[in-house]
Amino acid sequence: MSGFSFDLTGRTALVTGASSGLGERFGRLLAGSGAKVALAARRKERLDALADELGEGVCSIAMDVAIGDEIVAGYDAAEAALGSVDTVVANAGVDGGGMATQISEDEIERTLAINLKGAILTAREGAKRMIAAGTPNGRIVMIASITAFEASPGLVAYSASKAGVVQAGKSMAREWARNGICINTISPGYIRTDINADWFETEQGKRHINRFPRKRLMEQEGLDAALLFLCSDASEFVTGTDFVLDDGQTL
Repeated sequence: MSGFSFDLTGRTALVTGASSGLGERFGRLLAGSGAKVALAARRKERLDALADELGEGVCSIAMDVAIGDEIVAGYDAAEAALGSVDTVVANAGVDGGGMATQISEDEIERTLAINLKGAILTAREGAKRMIAAGTPNGRIVMIASITAFEASPGLVAYSASKAGVVQAGKSMAREWARNGICINTISPGYIRTDINADWFETEQGKRHINRFPRKRLMEQEGLDAALLFLCSDASEFVTGTDFVLDDGQTL
Protein backbone atom coordinates (compact mmCIF):
# COMPACT_ATOMS: atom_id res chain seq x y z
CA MET A 1 0.00 0.00 0.00
CA SER A 2 1.50 3.32 -1.05
CA GLY A 3 0.55 6.11 1.31
CA PHE A 4 -2.85 6.16 2.95
CA SER A 5 -6.10 8.06 2.95
CA PHE A 6 -9.16 8.26 5.16
CA ASP A 7 -11.29 8.99 2.12
CA LEU A 8 -14.18 6.52 2.16
CA THR A 9 -15.40 7.10 -1.39
CA GLY A 10 -16.59 3.78 -2.79
CA ARG A 11 -17.47 2.31 0.59
CA THR A 12 -20.99 1.46 1.75
CA ALA A 13 -21.48 1.63 5.51
CA LEU A 14 -24.20 0.61 7.94
CA VAL A 15 -24.27 2.44 11.29
CA THR A 16 -26.50 1.26 14.13
CA GLY A 17 -27.84 3.53 16.86
CA ALA A 18 -27.64 6.37 14.35
CA SER A 19 -30.66 8.36 15.49
CA SER A 20 -28.75 10.38 18.12
CA GLY A 21 -25.49 10.80 20.00
CA LEU A 22 -22.36 9.08 18.75
CA GLY A 23 -24.24 7.10 16.12
CA GLU A 24 -25.58 10.26 14.53
CA ARG A 25 -22.09 11.76 14.52
CA PHE A 26 -20.61 8.61 12.99
CA GLY A 27 -23.22 8.68 10.23
CA ARG A 28 -22.44 12.31 9.46
CA LEU A 29 -18.70 11.64 9.54
CA LEU A 30 -18.77 8.66 7.19
CA ALA A 31 -21.11 10.39 4.74
CA GLY A 32 -18.94 13.50 4.83
CA SER A 33 -15.90 11.34 4.05
CA GLY A 34 -17.45 9.97 0.87
CA ALA A 35 -19.17 6.75 1.96
CA LYS A 36 -22.71 5.77 1.16
CA VAL A 37 -24.38 5.30 4.55
CA ALA A 38 -27.35 3.34 5.85
CA LEU A 39 -28.49 4.90 9.12
CA ALA A 40 -30.11 2.26 11.36
CA ALA A 41 -32.01 2.63 14.62
CA ARG A 42 -35.39 2.07 16.22
CA ARG A 43 -36.46 5.74 15.96
CA LYS A 44 -37.08 5.85 12.23
CA GLU A 45 -38.49 9.39 12.16
CA ARG A 46 -35.20 10.82 13.44
CA LEU A 47 -33.27 8.83 10.87
CA ASP A 48 -35.49 10.09 8.07
CA ALA A 49 -34.74 13.70 8.98
CA LEU A 50 -31.00 13.03 9.17
CA ALA A 51 -30.97 11.14 5.88
CA ASP A 52 -32.83 13.99 4.19
CA GLU A 53 -30.28 16.45 5.57
CA LEU A 54 -27.27 14.42 4.42
CA GLY A 55 -28.74 13.86 0.99
CA GLU A 56 -27.89 11.49 -1.84
CA GLY A 57 -26.22 8.24 -0.90
CA VAL A 58 -27.77 8.10 2.59
CA CYS A 59 -30.79 6.05 3.60
CA SER A 60 -32.65 5.33 6.85
CA ILE A 61 -33.39 1.83 8.10
CA ALA A 62 -35.65 0.82 11.00
CA MET A 63 -33.75 -1.74 13.08
CA ASP A 64 -33.87 -3.09 16.62
CA VAL A 65 -30.53 -4.82 17.12
CA ALA A 66 -31.94 -6.98 19.91
CA ILE A 67 -34.01 -8.83 17.28
CA GLY A 68 -32.05 -10.92 14.81
CA ASP A 69 -34.73 -10.88 12.11
CA GLU A 70 -34.75 -7.06 12.15
CA ILE A 71 -30.99 -7.00 11.63
CA VAL A 72 -31.28 -9.28 8.61
CA ALA A 73 -34.14 -7.20 7.21
CA GLY A 74 -32.17 -4.02 7.86
CA TYR A 75 -29.19 -5.26 5.87
CA ASP A 76 -31.52 -6.35 3.09
CA ALA A 77 -33.03 -2.86 2.95
CA ALA A 78 -29.65 -1.16 3.10
CA GLU A 79 -28.26 -3.24 0.26
CA ALA A 80 -31.38 -2.75 -1.84
CA ALA A 81 -30.94 1.01 -1.49
CA LEU A 82 -27.15 1.39 -1.61
CA GLY A 83 -25.51 -1.86 -2.69
CA SER A 84 -23.37 -4.36 -0.78
CA VAL A 85 -22.32 -3.22 2.70
CA ASP A 86 -18.56 -3.43 3.25
CA THR A 87 -18.27 -1.27 6.38
CA VAL A 88 -20.18 -1.72 9.64
CA VAL A 89 -20.25 0.42 12.79
CA ALA A 90 -22.01 -1.49 15.59
CA ASN A 91 -22.79 1.40 17.90
CA ALA A 92 -26.33 0.85 19.24
CA GLY A 93 -26.48 0.75 23.02
CA VAL A 94 -28.32 1.59 26.22
CA ASP A 95 -26.90 2.67 29.58
CA GLY A 96 -28.26 -0.17 31.72
CA GLY A 97 -27.68 1.79 34.91
CA GLY A 98 -28.42 0.42 38.38
CA MET A 99 -26.61 -0.93 41.42
CA ALA A 100 -26.10 -4.67 41.30
CA THR A 101 -28.48 -5.28 44.21
CA GLN A 102 -31.20 -3.07 42.70
CA ILE A 103 -31.16 -3.38 38.91
CA SER A 104 -34.03 -5.52 37.68
CA GLU A 105 -33.63 -8.78 35.84
CA ASP A 106 -35.49 -7.28 32.89
CA GLU A 107 -33.05 -4.35 32.71
CA ILE A 108 -30.05 -6.69 32.84
CA GLU A 109 -31.51 -8.76 30.00
CA ARG A 110 -32.34 -5.64 27.97
CA THR A 111 -28.83 -4.21 28.40
CA LEU A 112 -27.12 -7.43 27.38
CA ALA A 113 -29.55 -7.99 24.50
CA ILE A 114 -28.90 -4.58 22.93
CA ASN A 115 -25.28 -3.86 23.88
CA LEU A 116 -23.74 -7.30 23.54
CA LYS A 117 -26.02 -9.65 21.61
CA GLY A 118 -27.02 -6.82 19.26
CA ALA A 119 -23.39 -5.90 18.55
CA ILE A 120 -22.45 -9.52 17.86
CA LEU A 121 -25.43 -10.13 15.59
CA THR A 122 -24.82 -6.86 13.71
CA ALA A 123 -21.16 -7.73 13.14
CA ARG A 124 -21.97 -11.34 12.26
CA GLU A 125 -24.58 -10.48 9.66
CA GLY A 126 -22.25 -7.97 8.07
CA ALA A 127 -19.43 -10.50 7.96
CA LYS A 128 -21.66 -13.21 6.47
CA ARG A 129 -22.54 -10.91 3.60
CA MET A 130 -18.97 -9.72 3.07
CA ILE A 131 -17.73 -13.32 2.94
CA ALA A 132 -20.51 -14.35 0.55
CA ALA A 133 -19.76 -11.39 -1.71
CA GLY A 134 -16.01 -11.96 -1.60
CA THR A 135 -15.45 -8.44 -0.22
CA PRO A 136 -11.65 -8.03 -0.16
CA ASN A 137 -11.39 -5.32 2.49
CA GLY A 138 -14.36 -5.45 4.88
CA ARG A 139 -14.32 -3.25 7.93
CA ILE A 140 -16.27 -3.71 11.18
CA VAL A 141 -15.99 -1.39 14.17
CA MET A 142 -17.76 -2.18 17.44
CA ILE A 143 -18.19 0.52 20.08
CA ALA A 144 -17.26 -0.61 23.59
CA SER A 145 -16.36 1.57 26.61
CA ILE A 146 -13.64 2.14 29.21
CA THR A 147 -16.06 0.59 31.69
CA ALA A 148 -15.06 -2.72 30.10
CA PHE A 149 -11.80 -2.43 32.10
CA GLU A 150 -12.72 -0.31 35.11
CA ALA A 151 -14.73 -1.21 38.17
CA SER A 152 -17.91 0.81 37.59
CA PRO A 153 -20.37 0.80 40.50
CA GLY A 154 -23.91 1.33 39.26
CA LEU A 155 -23.02 0.09 35.77
CA VAL A 156 -22.60 -3.63 36.35
CA ALA A 157 -24.77 -4.72 33.40
CA TYR A 158 -23.43 -2.02 31.10
CA SER A 159 -19.76 -2.65 31.90
CA ALA A 160 -20.22 -6.41 31.54
CA SER A 161 -21.84 -5.91 28.14
CA LYS A 162 -18.99 -3.69 26.94
CA ALA A 163 -16.31 -6.09 28.20
CA GLY A 164 -18.13 -8.72 26.17
CA VAL A 165 -18.00 -6.51 23.08
CA VAL A 166 -14.21 -6.18 23.35
CA GLN A 167 -13.69 -9.93 23.69
CA ALA A 168 -16.25 -10.73 20.98
CA GLY A 169 -14.42 -8.37 18.63
CA LYS A 170 -11.11 -10.14 19.23
CA SER A 171 -12.63 -13.58 18.78
CA MET A 172 -14.46 -12.66 15.58
CA ALA A 173 -11.32 -10.99 14.24
CA ARG A 174 -9.52 -14.31 14.59
CA GLU A 175 -12.37 -16.19 12.91
CA TRP A 176 -12.47 -13.88 9.91
CA ALA A 177 -8.79 -12.98 9.58
CA ARG A 178 -8.43 -14.95 6.33
CA ASN A 179 -11.56 -13.42 4.80
CA GLY A 180 -10.05 -9.95 4.44
CA ILE A 181 -12.27 -8.52 7.20
CA CYS A 182 -10.71 -6.24 9.81
CA ILE A 183 -12.79 -6.02 12.99
CA ASN A 184 -11.76 -3.74 15.83
CA THR A 185 -13.31 -2.07 18.86
CA ILE A 186 -13.20 1.47 20.20
CA SER A 187 -13.49 1.99 23.95
CA PRO A 188 -14.37 5.66 24.49
CA GLY A 189 -14.07 7.50 27.75
CA TYR A 190 -16.94 9.49 29.16
CA ILE A 191 -18.54 11.73 26.54
CA ARG A 192 -21.67 13.79 27.16
CA THR A 193 -24.53 12.19 25.21
CA ASP A 194 -28.29 11.83 25.56
CA ILE A 195 -27.72 8.75 27.72
CA ASN A 196 -25.64 10.41 30.44
CA ALA A 197 -26.23 14.17 30.18
CA ASP A 198 -28.56 14.32 33.19
CA TRP A 199 -26.11 12.41 35.40
CA PHE A 200 -23.23 14.78 34.73
CA GLU A 201 -25.38 17.75 35.82
CA THR A 202 -25.83 16.25 39.29
CA GLU A 203 -23.41 16.92 42.14
CA GLN A 204 -22.25 13.30 42.00
CA GLY A 205 -21.72 13.60 38.27
CA LYS A 206 -19.67 16.77 38.69
CA ARG A 207 -17.50 15.05 41.31
CA HIS A 208 -17.07 12.19 38.87
CA ILE A 209 -15.68 14.60 36.26
CA ASN A 210 -13.36 16.20 38.80
CA ARG A 211 -11.71 12.82 39.46
CA PHE A 212 -10.43 12.67 35.89
CA PRO A 213 -6.82 13.86 35.44
CA ARG A 214 -7.97 16.62 33.06
CA LYS A 215 -11.21 17.27 34.96
CA ARG A 216 -13.35 17.24 31.83
CA LEU A 217 -15.51 15.08 29.62
CA MET A 218 -14.36 14.14 26.15
CA GLU A 219 -15.86 15.75 23.08
CA GLN A 220 -17.45 13.53 20.45
CA GLU A 221 -14.94 14.60 17.81
CA GLY A 222 -12.23 12.85 19.85
CA LEU A 223 -13.30 9.60 18.17
CA ASP A 224 -13.37 10.90 14.59
CA ALA A 225 -9.82 10.10 13.47
CA ALA A 226 -9.85 6.58 14.91
CA LEU A 227 -13.21 5.75 13.36
CA LEU A 228 -12.15 6.99 9.93
CA PHE A 229 -8.88 5.07 10.16
CA LEU A 230 -10.60 1.82 11.13
CA CYS A 231 -13.22 2.16 8.38
CA SER A 232 -10.67 2.97 5.69
CA ASP A 233 -8.16 1.00 3.63
CA ALA A 234 -5.43 2.50 5.83
CA SER A 235 -6.28 -0.02 8.58
CA GLU A 236 -5.45 -3.03 6.39
CA PHE A 237 -3.02 -4.44 8.96
CA VAL A 238 -5.09 -3.76 12.09
CA THR A 239 -7.58 -6.34 13.35
CA GLY A 240 -8.60 -7.68 16.75
CA THR A 241 -7.45 -4.48 18.45
CA ASP A 242 -9.22 -2.32 21.02
CA PHE A 243 -8.57 1.42 20.85
CA VAL A 244 -8.94 3.16 24.22
CA LEU A 245 -9.72 6.83 23.57
CA ASP A 246 -10.44 8.44 26.92
CA ASP A 247 -8.52 11.72 27.33
CA GLY A 248 -6.54 10.01 30.07
CA GLN A 249 -9.62 9.31 32.18
CA THR A 250 -8.34 5.84 33.15
CA LEU A 251 -4.88 7.05 34.20
